[in-house]
Amino acid sequence: MTHPKFKRLPKHIGVIPDGNRRWAVGQGLPKQDGYRRGLEPGMMLYELCLELGIPELTFYGFTQDNTKRPAVQTRAFQKACVDAVRMLANRDAALLVIGDYDSPLFPRELLEFKERKTFGRGLIKINFLVNYGWKWDLNHLMRDSLMAGKGGSRNVIQYIASRDISRVDLIIRWGGRRRLSGFLPVQSIYSDFYVLDDLWPDFKKEHFYEAMQWYENQDVTLGG
Repeated sequence: MTHPKFKRLPKHIGVIPDGNRRWAVGQGLPKQDGYRRGLEPGMMLYELCLELGIPELTFYGFTQDNTKRPAVQTRAFQKACVDAVRMLANRDAALLVIGDYDSPLFPRELLEFKERKTFGRGLIKINFLVNYGWKWDLNHLMRDSLMAGKGGSRNVIQYIASRDISRVDLIIRWGGRRRLSGFLPVQSIYSDFYVLDDLWPDFKKEHFYEAMQWYENQDVTLGG
């Protein structure tokens, strides 16, 4: 497959795949049916990132707040996350799952991915945020930094629960919402943020290329 040439690419892309329930309703389906339709777009995005040589990709699976939804929806997005990780375990990827592992809402099938596991040639790091909460993430900072007797912004990322995830250059959100929804608050501090109005199950490769074209024209100063 040929793809556009870009003069600058992000090293780490964060993905907020929103709009699954709205898509299902628009199709006359139960809301929970939208989640499994997000699996194929995820694989397509993985392939596009491989083609461009993107080193790291983070998917927002589900948050602790999402589990307040009806039980049938919670079970559906839990299963979708498990299925997505299993699908990528058959590809060339180094997988890590980050979330509140102690909660009964964290899928037991994903506990083996608490530490990064490499499959195939491990061509890209892929992180899944599963039963993730920004407060849960930052609570580790308060606890572990106090125990270590250290502080300062340079040390922050050493102590958060998601410390094995690097700084995010670009966050792409599908579904039209203009908010981060608690996505990796430390790593996203200088992220560019691109929003697509299309719903995640309607993913097209053109969406991704559109975001890349927008990103290559952004002025990256990191506050300097």
